[in-house]
Amino acid sequence: MNEHYRILIHCNDEKGLVYKVSSIFFHRNLNIISNNEFVDKTHNKFFMRSEVAGEIAPDMLKSELSAILPKNTHLEVIAPRKKRIVLMATKESHALGDILIRYEAGELDCHIVGVVSNYDLLEPLVSKFDIPFYTVSHEGCDRDEHEQRVLQKLSELGEIDYIVLAKYMRILTPRFVETYEDKIINIHHSFLPAFIGANPYKQAYERGVKIIGATAHFVNNHLDEGPIIAQDVIHVNHAYGWEEMQRLGRDVEKIVLSKALKMALEDRIFVHANKTIIF
Repeated sequence: MNEHYRILIHCNDEKGLVYKVSSIFFHRNLNIISNNEFVDKTHNKFFMRSEVAGEIAPDMLKSELSAILPKNTHLEVIAPRKKRIVLMATKESHALGDILIRYEAGELDCHIVGVVSNYDLLEPLVSKFDIPFYTVSHEGCDRDEHEQRVLQKLSELGEIDYIVLAKYMRILTPRFVETYEDKIINIHHSFLPAFIGANPYKQAYERGVKIIGATAHFVNNHLDEGPIIAQDVIHVNHAYGWEEMQRLGRDVEKIVLSKALKMALEDRIFVHANKTIIF
């Protein structure tokens, strides 16, 4: 069967890596559909993403590639399948709604297995797309207890490739982040690293900025400091109040978040040293 696979390689750099990898593809009669590589000279790290087509025995291909790559290489041979994602939101609908519309239109190659929220306000929106909605209320319990209930619900949903925080306005604990390390994508309503934390639009207004933006990033244990995936900005001036900046910023937020999710679904993101390499 002629199938498309994605090959992701992250290792120490050394001479001839592209040649060695390409030679294995050639000898296995695989067609290279696309290929990208990058060398981080500061850290002597090599990154490569290839899409190949042909009759592929994944385990054998991975074994042959491992044999010619440096020790401690991170190597993935990814078979074609729809990734399983969960969306999490609180009250705002713009980021969530944009993803649902793109999903319905076939723009996102994934399966949304559910939407989890600490309120039920967004259930009518989600129900229009025939996607399960789960309310895990935070009322009447402390943060740890609520988070444990969320983790239990996520566990019930089975394998999850990515969790997308579509304006989920609660801070996650290290336990949660470690459970889904490098799998949680957040949208922050600011052009990071500026204006972290709450109400960045008001911070931006008080600072008199001339651009406002949004940042999609992976979540780590440092608030709004995870590896950045995508960013964008729009221009403003002194005539804009912070509420108007917020309204305009929501358009940027939803576009940036959907862009970041699409790149993740296509296996285009490498994470190294709290930075991303994106092909």
